[in-house]
Amino acid sequence: MATVEQRATIDDLMRTEGKAELIKGRIVHFMPTGFRPGIVGANIFMSLRMYRRAGHPGNATPDNVGYAVPELPSGRESFSPDVGYFLGKLPANPMRFIEGAPTFSAEVRSENDYGRVAEEEMAAKRDDYFQAGTLVVWDVDPIAESITIYRRDNPTKPLMVRRGEVADAEPAVPGWRIRVDEVFSQE
Repeated sequence: MATVEQRATIDDLMRTEGKAELIKGRIVHFMPTGFRPGIVGANIFMSLRMYRRAGHPGNATPDNVGYAVPELPSGRESFSPDVGYFLGKLPANPMRFIEGAPTFSAEVRSENDYGRVAEEEMAAKRDDYFQAGTLVVWDVDPIAESITIYRRDNPTKPLMVRRGEVADAEPAVPGWRIRVDEVFSQE
């Protein structure tokens, strides 16, 4: 007799230890990140947090905050970006996931996020972000010290910025800017 695996839910994901996302009814775990990618993500989060504290609408979220979305054609039902910014209504119970996609997402590459397979997975995840309503997705590369900015309104024409330049997340986070040197600073 064949056994049928039960489809996982957002509630199952909420009880899962560590970083994970819900895709095709399965909980997909992610490895912890290394020191450098963690610091890079923290630098972006801290800048967004200061932007929010300056009176701008929205909320910056650090690594491992969950966003629940209606099931996408790919089967994805959640995101857990390395850094997010959300302009929508926060959950009534702040212990729960945010309902909806982040307005802006930064995905910081870890050691195993390089190569053909990784590129295909990241492109698929960007497509999912855009289908869910995210306006801007950053692909942040700590090795090349570059940020590739993808915008929902023109996803096939990304903009790459490097040290000495300034990155933005327009129109997702209006008026927010960060120096690329600051993103990759280890101080």
